[in-house]
Amino acid sequence: MIFSSPEFIFIFLPVTFLIYFSLNKARKHKLAKISLVLASLYFYSYWSLEYLPLMVGSIIFNYSFGVLISSKTGRAKKFFLSVGVITNLAILGYYKYANFFLDNINALSGSDFHTMSIILPIGISFYTFTQIAFLVDNYKGYVKEFDIINYTLFVTFFPHLIAGPILHHKEMMSQFKSKWTYAIRYRHIIMGVMIFGVGLFKKTIIADTFAISANIGFAPGFEHNFISAWVASLSYTFQLYFDFSGYCDMAVGAALLFNIWLPINFNSPYKALDIQDFWRRWHITLGRYLRDYLYIPLGGNRCPTFRVYINLFITFVLGGLWHGASWMFIIWGALHGLALAIHRAWKTLGMSMPNPLAWIVTFLYVNTA
Repeated sequence: MIFSSPEFIFIFLPVTFLIYFSLNKARKHKLAKISLVLASLYFYSYWSLEYLPLMVGSIIFNYSFGVLISSKTGRAKKFFLSVGVITNLAILGYYKYANFFLDNINALSGSDFHTMSIILPIGISFYTFTQIAFLVDNYKGYVKEFDIINYTLFVTFFPHLIAGPILHHKEMMSQFKSKWTYAIRYRHIIMGVMIFGVGLFKKTIIADTFAISANIGFAPGFEHNFISAWVASLSYTFQLYFDFSGYCDMAVGAALLFNIWLPINFNSPYKALDIQDFWRRWHITLGRYLRDYLYIPLGGNRCPTFRVYINLFITFVLGGLWHGASWMFIIWGALHGLALAIHRAWKTLGMSMPNPLAWIVTFLYVNTA
């Protein structure tokens, strides 16, 4: 089920809304949350029930390890964190990267390892990263609440479940436990419907229109001239933005109906005047995640200058790999990591360029990447 489908808009969303607030009105608040969890699990398993046990198992595992981490100190605390993070990454690696790894071994060695019939579980990258953040935040002492229903809702809440944004435990749990969310807020309904409508327009009218030209232009064997090459390239660039941004807008709008504020994930990224500004505007929660859980642990900008450049490069290569099991994603991440290192050196030297030129250079680089 996707947000733009009639089943979601006219059946799932209104039915879930009515059940949730009817139960809250009857003062059955815990049951209302459970109904929202069950609705989210139904939403997740709409395509296939096959991977529902995997997600439920992931929730039970990470919640249990979160409780363990909070109850330990010293080496034991670090041990359980390490086991939890490694287990999450191993599961993600198996489902997302096993065949990619085998294909590359075969290509390099001439061997003939058989690839496995693995179907990537929908949303596994998002709910895995969300829960790794929970374990790390727990280790740092930021997690203060361990209600199993609120935690399950935090992971499964359907607006963010499939395509983000990537959530922090500390910014969501206070909302899920707040009594202020129990009543219908008509202001939120109006805002939510409007934001959802903007996202729906971005996805179905703008992105899907650009997709026509992009699909034709990127079709195997299509012969380009100068104009058609630019049309295909720019069409894909705008399709990608309006598709993803529209989906995130719909997620924010749907969540607001339930009085939940999701973080904004896009802020007009194609207006950026440099590559650092672009990453402050594009997939904001992923950039925040990479900064907090990868770049800073690598040493961030507290290292010698050359090491800072290496940290930036590694962070974005791994960020590219997170997007998908393909050398194209790795190259894309490497291009952005390289651009960020060059931009940092440029600023260190005190250099600048006029805003119009800066915008053109940034946009064309992003488009090329």
